[in-house]
Amino acid sequence: MNTVNRRVLPGFGLGLGTTLTYLTVLVLIPLGFCFWTAAELSWDDFWQAVADPKAVAAYKLTFGASFLAGVVNVVIGLIVAWTLVRYEFPAKRLVDALVDIPFALPTAVAGMIYANLYMPDGWLGRYLVPLGIEGAFSRTGIVLVLIFTGFPFVVRTVQPVLEDLDAETEEAAGVLGASRWQTFRRVILPSLIPPAITGFSLAFARAIGEYGSVVFISANTPETTIAPMRIVALQLESTNADRASATAEAAAIASVLLLVSFAMLILINLFERWNRRYGQ
Repeated sequence: MNTVNRRVLPGFGLGLGTTLTYLTVLVLIPLGFCFWTAAELSWDDFWQAVADPKAVAAYKLTFGASFLAGVVNVVIGLIVAWTLVRYEFPAKRLVDALVDIPFALPTAVAGMIYANLYMPDGWLGRYLVPLGIEGAFSRTGIVLVLIFTGFPFVVRTVQPVLEDLDAETEEAAGVLGASRWQTFRRVILPSLIPPAITGFSLAFARAIGEYGSVVFISANTPETTIAPMRIVALQLESTNADRASATAEAAAIASVLLLVSFAMLILINLFERWNRRYGQ
């Protein structure tokens, strides 16, 4: 009897062709052009551009603030995801919808709102600035807006895992005499670590390229200039005579950010594969 080879989904050729076209036109070509533009520089010029003291200061602030924001998001995201999954309370659906607001709200609007809130005469700044807490035009403000933009990644990564946890396992741990803390630490937490790391990596990678919100809350000084702002500054400060050189230097700095983002995504995928093979 002849067997018919049926594909799970029809239209594989059309789907694959559309996928490759999208990735090529909207992703690969722009990214390739960035590296191509940076390659116009000689190695000495490239190194001078990416190792410029202003660029190095921007890297330190970008990666440092992104890392700190990612860590804070992991802590807050775990608490919020736990609350949304494990408890019932009024307006729960509204709270759940608010988690996705950073995805829908233009980040420039978020930066403007944060800047106005934490200014010395702002609603929060008038109380915090006298205490020495400056949220606007400072590194603290940059971390705050990066927390805002990356917050949903951790919640939406951890939430499905919490929903799929087997309640019987927790009940069995309680029957065997485990306390609530022991149950959380030995039964629940091991399952939450992989999605929490994935959420952190996504939030960290997202924060590296953030510009819209930071430009409003930054003081536009070397101490508060992140790498994307340095890229824009190179373009704005250039003249017609040296525009090509400035564009290549900006592309060189952008290539550093792209390589770090690629590295983070590769690590995420490798970790997920390792967890599926050897994790619980």
